[in-house]
Amino acid sequence: MGFMGLSGSKVEALFLAPEHLRQGGGRRLIQHARKLRGVLTVDANEQNPAARRFYEACGFVVEGRSELDSAGRPFPILHMRRAVPLST
Repeated sequence: MGFMGLSGSKVEALFLAPEHLRQGGGRRLIQHARKLRGVLTVDANEQNPAARRFYEACGFVVEGRSELDSAGRPFPILHMRRAVPLST
């Protein structure tokens, strides 16, 4: 169905197979990570509005923005933190 990678409390990767999109799998992965790590953070590419909408729907809010990605390329990154409890 998909996978998620965590580094401490930071969501480093979250991918779902296309046939499993919009079926609640991503939300379940975030809920599981929350139970394991508590407060979560994630960096989302600003040019990926679907990712931003997903994380905001999971209770994340934008706390900051970087003009460059981690490789120094001009791809703005949104720094997000999960701020509100997820419903079960």
